[in-house]
Amino acid sequence: MKTKQIRNSLLLLVTAFIWGSAFVAQSVGMDYVEPFTFTAVRSVIGGLVLIPCIFLLRKLKAREEGTISDEPRPVVTKIELIGGICCGTALFAASNAQQVGIVYTTVGKGGFITALYVVIVPIMGLFLKKKVPKIIWFCVALSVVGLYMLCMTGEEFVLAYGDLLILICAVLFSIHIMIIDYFSPKGDGVVISCIQFFTCGILSAVVMLLTESPGTANILAAWLPILYAGVLSSGVAYTLQVVAQKDVNPTVASLILCLESVVSALTGWVILHETLTTQELLGCGLMFVAIVLAQVPMPERKKV
Repeated sequence: MKTKQIRNSLLLLVTAFIWGSAFVAQSVGMDYVEPFTFTAVRSVIGGLVLIPCIFLLRKLKAREEGTISDEPRPVVTKIELIGGICCGTALFAASNAQQVGIVYTTVGKGGFITALYVVIVPIMGLFLKKKVPKIIWFCVALSVVGLYMLCMTGEEFVLAYGDLLILICAVLFSIHIMIIDYFSPKGDGVVISCIQFFTCGILSAVVMLLTESPGTANILAAWLPILYAGVLSSGVAYTLQVVAQKDVNPTVASLILCLESVVSALTGWVILHETLTTQELLGCGLMFVAIVLAQVPMPERKKV
């Protein structure tokens, strides 16, 4: 079990790395298309990428286990369909709240407020009667301080309209994490992820057609960032999240995933040659320490 938890924690770390490095692609894509258009196209691409993966992974699994059944498994079970629709609806609301909100606030504030799901997730867990060890609460507090130092450099914290949208986004992403925590052990994670993308894409497309003016020329002009976000950030990363959360505490998962903001800053430093101040580097360090501490197994108390 410990080996599986470590493996899944590493998968979540890869997810955070992909999301963080995809920030440039998302930013460039917004220069050509509007928020709901970007989300709709990238989500549909993410879903299409996963369709052949589902059948390939099932064939490999059947070959490894040597199981050939006269009654083949249905393509989608009822619980996977429900789970995928629920995850997709939450993803639609969270992703688009972030895309719209970031237009009215700064990137620094947006990054910090979005990552507040590291606090919101364990609070939600308490209402669902999930136990959160004291060390995890300490790690949450440490990571919030780190995020503040990383994202809120030289800015006065005032909650404006855009900040409120991003705060709503943080709550919605927390709900998304909790929904995945509930459904991922009950079905095929790749199938659930595939359904969630098509759900998110369809809902975004409806709003896109009602409120935006999508043009084929603009979408084609943004093909590279959209493809990167669709295949890697959506198809790969969100699927890894669904698969990995099967054996990881949702609070720990949120801690690992919030490293997205650190990766974004570091990739900007390395690839785009942007500078990081001492405060920002210290913020990255605090978040890294929080993640490491969250993975350290606590000694079990002896029964008297």
